[in-house]
Amino acid sequence: MFSFPIPFTQSAVAVAVASPHLAAPTLFFPPTTFKSSSPASRPCGCTKIDLTTQHEETPPNAYPKQDESPAAEEETFQVLTAIKTAYNDILIVDTAESRMLLLDSTHSVHSVLQKGDEKWTGSYWDEFASLPPIVPEGPIAIYGLGGGTAAHLMLEVWPSLQLQGWEIDEILIDKAREYFGLSNLERCNEVGGGLQVRIGDVFSPEHHLPSGYAGIIIDLFSDGKVLSQLQEVQIWLELSDRLMPNGRLMVNCGGVSESSIDGKVHHQSVDEIWIQNSTIKALAEAFPGQVNWKRMPESQGQNYLALTGPLPDVTSWSVMVPNSLNEAVKQWKPCRPFH
Repeated sequence: MFSFPIPFTQSAVAVAVASPHLAAPTLFFPPTTFKSSSPASRPCGCTKIDLTTQHEETPPNAYPKQDESPAAEEETFQVLTAIKTAYNDILIVDTAESRMLLLDSTHSVHSVLQKGDEKWTGSYWDEFASLPPIVPEGPIAIYGLGGGTAAHLMLEVWPSLQLQGWEIDEILIDKAREYFGLSNLERCNEVGGGLQVRIGDVFSPEHHLPSGYAGIIIDLFSDGKVLSQLQEVQIWLELSDRLMPNGRLMVNCGGVSESSIDGKVHHQSVDEIWIQNSTIKALAEAFPGQVNWKRMPESQGQNYLALTGPLPDVTSWSVMVPNSLNEAVKQWKPCRPFH
């Protein structure tokens, strides 16, 4: 799976799990449970846990005592499965409120399935649900499907969508069907929408829709980093060729990658800080004057997002999306040339 790893906040707990390196595909250890104590509504440092010995380390308190009300509460996490494949270290963790997919040696959260009535994640996956009203009618691709968080949200809001989700790791897709309800999305719903899963390398030239996509969501990461191909201008030109007229790319660009130009560090204005991200810089070079950006707040990972095409009228756009995204779409801005 390729997806940007973000620190997960579930009842304000960020979880990182250390796991042994074993030959694939091998179950690391049987499903188990562990507990973590944290302030009720504030993020804290990651909890490192050695699951082979069931040892728990208590992270240092990142907040002053005056912020420790209400009292810390204990939350139980259950490891449902842990397996190594040719592409990933897969760890699926359950809590009372959500299920999480952790990948790679960092074991950071790549997909979240909320339980109960609240479906929004409070992170970049929610932003992808704002794409359908600003692209032509037609199929939308998701490059880097993972556990299907974006697909779940998009079909929840726009049930008639025809989604095509690409993933390189077939075992990961099997686990997503088993634990994240991906198979439910693969069945055509009552209004004709649904998800078609495709296994393969999205950069292969034969892996595209001949008639073109209305939009492509790109969430391609490995080992905690944006794929190196996404810093190449030619790759973006090739991916853009897979769009129908007026189609758009919406890209998870990760965090700050480097902020130097010609070997010199520049102090950017708020409108120029997009140049701190090498993926957006490559996009801006590929599509001059046709790239927009935003940065998620600190509480939601601080990763950058990019959108190709002219900046939509954000006022009109905001009334077409769910209420929870009204203000989020207004934060998009064009990539202005830097000096």
